[in-house]
Amino acid sequence: MYQYHCLNPIAEVGLKKFDGNYARTDNIADADAVLVRSAAMHDMELPENVCVIGRAGAGVNNIPLGKCSEQGIAVFNTPGANANGVKELVLAGMLLASRDIIGGLYWVRSERQNEELAQLAEKQKKAFAGHEIMGKKLGVIGLGAIGILVANAAAALGMEVYGYDPYISVNAAWNLSRDVKHITDVNDIYRECDYITIHVPLMESTKGMIGSSAIALMKNSAVIMNFARGPLVDTKAIVEALRTNRIYKYVTDFPTSDIASLKNAIVIPHLGASTEESEDNCAIMAVQEIRDYLENGNIHNSVNYPNCDMGVCKYAMRVTIIHRNIPNMLTKFTATFGDLGINIERMSNETKGEYGYVIMDLANIADEASIDTIRKIKGVLKVRVMR
Repeated sequence: MYQYHCLNPIAEVGLKKFDGNYARTDNIADADAVLVRSAAMHDMELPENVCVIGRAGAGVNNIPLGKCSEQGIAVFNTPGANANGVKELVLAGMLLASRDIIGGLYWVRSERQNEELAQLAEKQKKAFAGHEIMGKKLGVIGLGAIGILVANAAAALGMEVYGYDPYISVNAAWNLSRDVKHITDVNDIYRECDYITIHVPLMESTKGMIGSSAIALMKNSAVIMNFARGPLVDTKAIVEALRTNRIYKYVTDFPTSDIASLKNAIVIPHLGASTEESEDNCAIMAVQEIRDYLENGNIHNSVNYPNCDMGVCKYAMRVTIIHRNIPNMLTKFTATFGDLGINIERMSNETKGEYGYVIMDLANIADEASIDTIRKIKGVLKVRVMR
């Protein structure tokens, strides 16, 4: 029996994917798995029995990845599960920036008691005139699950789309519309595009990537859209650019008081994945990842450990080992089981940065003392057994 704990409300359709071998607990100290959306976990003490954290969404900046890695806790996210919801909001943001729909709505509301509203609107509508997006240039920075959907949708709407991603995967490349022009220098997007949208993860190398130097290359009519992570854009630089009319509009899904107070900023209250469909998809995917990890030891979409999959164990037992990525670890594992007279039928080892992950299917049942021998090997962080 496994137990799971939810730090945020998780869509019931996802939780129903847990079968009778799982029970919900209100006490994280009893949990094998933790499900989270936006709850801040950096100051939390993570009990030793927690094996896995499932983030029902893409961003993991609310999770202490370093601490989790050192404690042998696998952290999963759900890339692509909310991609369509974010894509649709990006398109909506682009339309809100190109046409003064918001200004028009506020004006109509202010005149709602005027009996001559219909006639007055015909005279006033020119104050809210805008631009069409068809034929305009859109630069998409980051061609992951969301970036590809945005690029393809914009191309279908008649925009001239440029995509930049030096790390684009083979699968992503296959899914990208042939109408999207692949750019190798991001500065070309800054110089040429009317609309620029960012879809990259938040890392030290991407923090503040849209700053004063990038903005200096842009057109005065440029619209910047950020539906990925707030800190990807340098706040001081964007505030200065909007105040001096250096750019036309800034559309963001990450509200801050200094941005929200600016006239040419369209600030949305983090609604990118706030659709029933996105929340359901993220919950389902997170639960599926957690179950496959707890029951089979397989890793898919982990942000701190390598992906590793050996399907379902068909032998006496399966042992998984999270270890430091240092020399001679595999030799120690295989030698230990060999000395105990236990044959390894199948094995997979993958590494990611400082950490390695091993799945071993054994021909014989290893007793607890044998497993403890593995646990005591220097560099081993966590050992789990599945039968």
